[in-house]
Amino acid sequence: MRSRYSAFVLQQADYLRATWHASNRPDTLDFESDARWLGLEVRRHQLTGLDSAEVEFVARFRMDGKATRLHEKSRFVREDGRWLYVDGDGA
Repeated sequence: MRSRYSAFVLQQADYLRATWHASNRPDTLDFESDARWLGLEVRRHQLTGLDSAEVEFVARFRMDGKATRLHEKSRFVREDGRWLYVDGDGA
């Protein structure tokens, strides 16, 4: 989760796509050029199976002078030893 947050901050689309599960991976990613990322708080994480997990996080950013929070419960699966983001729900 932290590495994906950092990739969003640095606008590293290749890394984000490489860590996204093929079932939901977008063809392209668009970044908000004026977004200023302010921090990540991982609130909870738990294994939901041998090769699956959930992570609840809050990412804060500022855009157009307005502070915003992205609060999500994300699902991950492990394939070939690598954790991949599947999807998430707003919390």
